[in-house]
Amino acid sequence: MLKWLTLHIIALWFLPAQDLEMLRNAYKEAGQDDSKIETFEALVNNVSKEDNTVLVGYKAAALTLKAKLEKTIKSKKSTFIEGRDLLEYAINKTPDNVELRFIRLGIQENTPKILKYKDKIETDKAFLLEHYNAIASQDLKNHITSYIKQSKEFTAAEKQSINL
Repeated sequence: MLKWLTLHIIALWFLPAQDLEMLRNAYKEAGQDDSKIETFEALVNNVSKEDNTVLVGYKAAALTLKAKLEKTIKSKKSTFIEGRDLLEYAINKTPDNVELRFIRLGIQENTPKILKYKDKIETDKAFLLEHYNAIASQDLKNHITSYIKQSKEFTAAEKQSINL
């Protein structure tokens, strides 16, 4: 576990913090405004499975958001599934990554029931609450705090538990 954690921290050093902050902001904006989805997608278009799993997670998020813009039901569903599967790949590769769990929670909370992608909401909520105080990046912590404040999935007691 210590070896994995050390490698994960080293990998994040090679990813400039401002790039992650830019992706986090672009993700939030795209989630709130469909006209910004294509801009967000362009930021992660060249990301592959071999890249940092957080980048893979944001590419997955871009695909799930892009599904809303597709013209046919078939293409909406296939684009969403591509994003979902990519996100699950990233989480399976680094299951203790708070940012990936945060991304998945946001997607699951905002996904239509018909897509049947809501089965990890409680798990991810509990994971975020448990690891909230250990989040080193203040930028990430601010994004998670902002999300929790507006989320319907968190109870008042859960919001209070992290002093919102």
